[in-house]
Amino acid sequence: MDWISIFALLAITIASCVVQHASALDFFFNSFNASSNLLLVNDAKFESGVVRLTNDSNQFSYGRAFYPTQIRMKRSNSSSSNNSSSVSSFSSSFVFSILPDVANTPGFGLAFVLSYWTSPPNALASQYFGVFSNATVPAVAPLLAVEFDVGRNTEFNEENGNHIGVDLNYIESAVTKEAGYYDPSGSWIVVEMRNGQNIQAWIDFEGAEMRINVTIAPVGVARPSIPTLSYTNPDIENYLSDDMYIGFSASKSQWVEAQRILAWSLSDVGAAGEINVSGLPVFSVASPFTSSLTAGAIAGIAVGASLFMILCLLGFYWFWRMTKLRKEDEIEDWEMEYWPHRYSYEELSQSTNKFSKDELLGLGGFGKVFKGVLKNGTVVAVKCINHDSKQGLREFMAEIGSMGRLQHKNLVQMRGWCRRGNELMLVYDYMPNGSLNRWIFDKPTQILSWPGRLRVLSDVAEGLNYLHNGWDQVVIHRDIKSSNVLLDADMRGRLGDFGLAKLHQHGEVPGTTRVVGTLGYLAPELAKVVSPTTASDVYSFGVVVLEVACGRRPIDMAVEEEEQILVDWVRDLYKEGNVSKAADKKLDGEYDKAEMESVMKLGLACCHPDPNKRPTMKEVVSVFVGEAAAEVARVDLLASVGGDGSGDVELGEAALLPLQLARSLS
Repeated sequence: MDWISIFALLAITIASCVVQHASALDFFFNSFNASSNLLLVNDAKFESGVVRLTNDSNQFSYGRAFYPTQIRMKRSNSSSSNNSSSVSSFSSSFVFSILPDVANTPGFGLAFVLSYWTSPPNALASQYFGVFSNATVPAVAPLLAVEFDVGRNTEFNEENGNHIGVDLNYIESAVTKEAGYYDPSGSWIVVEMRNGQNIQAWIDFEGAEMRINVTIAPVGVARPSIPTLSYTNPDIENYLSDDMYIGFSASKSQWVEAQRILAWSLSDVGAAGEINVSGLPVFSVASPFTSSLTAGAIAGIAVGASLFMILCLLGFYWFWRMTKLRKEDEIEDWEMEYWPHRYSYEELSQSTNKFSKDELLGLGGFGKVFKGVLKNGTVVAVKCINHDSKQGLREFMAEIGSMGRLQHKNLVQMRGWCRRGNELMLVYDYMPNGSLNRWIFDKPTQILSWPGRLRVLSDVAEGLNYLHNGWDQVVIHRDIKSSNVLLDADMRGRLGDFGLAKLHQHGEVPGTTRVVGTLGYLAPELAKVVSPTTASDVYSFGVVVLEVACGRRPIDMAVEEEEQILVDWVRDLYKEGNVSKAADKKLDGEYDKAEMESVMKLGLACCHPDPNKRPTMKEVVSVFVGEAAAEVARVDLLASVGGDGSGDVELGEAALLPLQLARSLS
């Protein structure tokens, strides 16, 4: 090699090093003020040495704080002949605090964000961290977040209200872990993230391995050697762009929750700078008041307050106690208008062992559910619901009262209610075998057999048909999903949870309302017309049918991209003539293949994109029970699927009927 070639190679190497160094990102903030080099978006602001991400207003709020220089996430491999790129690594550490104004209000948390945009498209506040939308179909895009979530949202399949998760351009986490750390002995220590304490987090992204390690511990605890959460997935690269903004985002609804960033360091060329945590502020509900008082003043106030309280208790304790108990259990005139079957608070408290954690059955979208045993030995489920106002509680009771008069063997029967202040307790029949999703998803301890699954689907179809056609009003459930299908002692299905249901008279057009329900089960037309109909319930039921037949959730981010949306995947297999491929492999082939295909075709017919081409629940019931219905019903059915009556299908031939319904898919 001549000297010119050596010099050229050396020049290229030096230039490459200079470029890489120029694109390096390495910064450190041990506190924040107006001169801090940060880009604040929307409600985020500097406040007393910290970054406050949302405001204290009783309305939706979101805020983001980004470092203004983008981090280079993909670097070109100039030495490679195919001009490929490698993914960079980085290390970051920060201290955060999450403190609600009222402890028992819904929690939101905050997120560490890598984003192509400083304002991601269609981002929402509330439980969406101010960076995600409520789209039912996630798209591959440059957006990655590590959420520090302090609220449980069952619609996102969250099992814990105090967890860490990795989100890939979608609000439902790809992986979650309860917030906590491993101490030096290997024991797991839970960290409560919503009490205002300062918590330090370490996030290490290893680009070569496509691995994210997240570690947390309360300030003052040395960094644990084992990460809280470690997630490795080659698909992470699909959610990265060449250059991305890096920072934090948080949001809330009408409940005040202070999400603060107290310190932050980051480096993409080595370990992040060590944060000095000794001088950081500590936040609590009382801190704005107590911080302005001297120790002597605080002591004097405490002694005076104690003496005052003793005198008050001596004089008024009995009167206060009797008045409080009387008001808490007081029945107002309007309550009896809706439903006279009222339980006393003492009876429900005694039946649930004072609402003990040992009797907790689960956490629903509206509150906690406890197992109880009434004085007569009847086992019940007690659902506790909090409302913000008496007016909202009154409207809710008006609808719940109507639901309480529904009587059908395939509905979870409501027995009565109790009100204490703004807390409403609903009493239901106890379902000993839990919800349907526990028997078909993931790795259940016992697999629900195919005949058992068919019985449950038939039961739910009859219950939903009763809601649509069998009562003096039309009841639109609006939240049909496998977790709302409960199984009684005989493993028969019952439809429950009418918290979102709406009623209207037969022949009337239902009123417009906000879109509610669960991602993956919502009918597509609700994205444009927010008037729920019986057809939108039919769509949700069709998704449940496919869940039961395929043994998987409606949205699954752990599978191949073309299989992530259950309805689309099964429809594509149907068009290929290979729909049986979607059958639940956990059944190990113990089912009739023709029957399985028919059920999946029925599910697809219920999920037709055009609501006018979906069968009614009356027609669906005829499929499961094999009724030889009237000729009028037969003609209506064929019209609903676009058939011309050819083939002379009889409604009594239940196994063949879904083949006619499936014509609507072509």
